Formats: sequence, structure tokens, C-alpha cells
Amino acid sequence: MREYFSNIWSGLFTVLVGMKITFKHLFEPSVTIQYPDEKPKLPERARNRLYVNMDDCIGCDQCSRACPVSCIEIETVKALPTDDLGKTSQGKKKALWVTKFNIDFAKCCYCQLCVFPCPTECIYMTETYEFSEYQRDSLNYSFVTLTPSEIEEKKDNFAKFEAEKAAQKAAAAAPKPAQKTDE
Repeated sequence: MREYFSNIWSGLFTVLVGMKITFKHLFEPSVTIQYPDEKPKLPERARNRLYVNMDDCIGCDQCSRACPVSCIEIETVKALPTDDLGKTSQGKKKALWVTKFNIDFAKCCYCQLCVFPCPTECIYMTETYEFSEYQRDSLNYSFVTLTPSEIEEKKDNFAKFEAEKAAQKAAAAAPKPAQKTDE
């Protein structure tokens, strides 16, 4: 009989302890954030969406090689000696036209490993963290500032320059005919 009442008391005691915690939180103001209207404050080093400042990109491909999931695709074309691509914000002279700079955020694991090897610090994590899409293809972002016609023009100009350079090299390497001397 004693064990019976002991079990009843133990059950009531645990219910009272649980209700004490419930009642304590019942009368405190809630800390729920109304998400779409109010955004939570993220930690300073939160890893979010990548952004590429193409004015500073020199096309070195360091970020693409550092990416563990190969979600960054970069293609470049050498600039002609007559082209002036300008300088980066750090004063580094540009020598390549960046004709393709795509990031597939469907593959990206937001590890931030692509940010650190960049010599011009043109790729970095932003504070934007919400970018869901209905279609997976919509997560392919292109950061190139050149138009498709400009890209073709740069490729064609470089191909012509290389062909002219090869023709000049071939002409210089060709043996010259021996001159006749009258005795």
C-alpha cells in the first residue's frame, strides 16, 4: 500500500515540476520572430551567398581551383597589347578578359574556400541568405559583364592576333635566299 501512494506522489511531483516550467514560460513575452517581416541578425562570419566584383576580377582561376565541389566555371581570353582593361581597386593591372564566370549555387556548399585564395579579393560572401528558386537552373548565376557579342569579338580578335603573330614568326624563321655576288 505504501508503494502505491509513493508512486502516486512521484507521478504528481513530476507533473508539478513540468507544469512549473510551463507556467514560468507561459507568462513571459515570446521571442518568436515574424520571419518574412523581421529578419534574424546573423553572426558576423556567417556564410551566405557569394558575390563577384567583376571590376576587380583578373581571371586567375584561383577560386575555381579551390572549390571542393567544382561549382565555379571561369573562362578567359588574353587581352591584346593594344587593349586597356584597366586596373583593379588594389592597383593590379588586368591582362585577361573574363568571358565566363558562372557559379552554380545548387552545387555550392558555402564553405568559403573560394574566398581566401583570391588575390584581388573580388569574390566574397554577402549578407543575403535567402535565395530559394523553383527551378534548379535558376541557381546558375553568371557574373560576366561582357555581352555575348563582345565575348565573341574578344575571342576573334585574339585568334587573329595569334594568327598574325604565328605568320610573322614563320616569315622570320624562313631561310632567306642567298644573294648572288658577281665576281
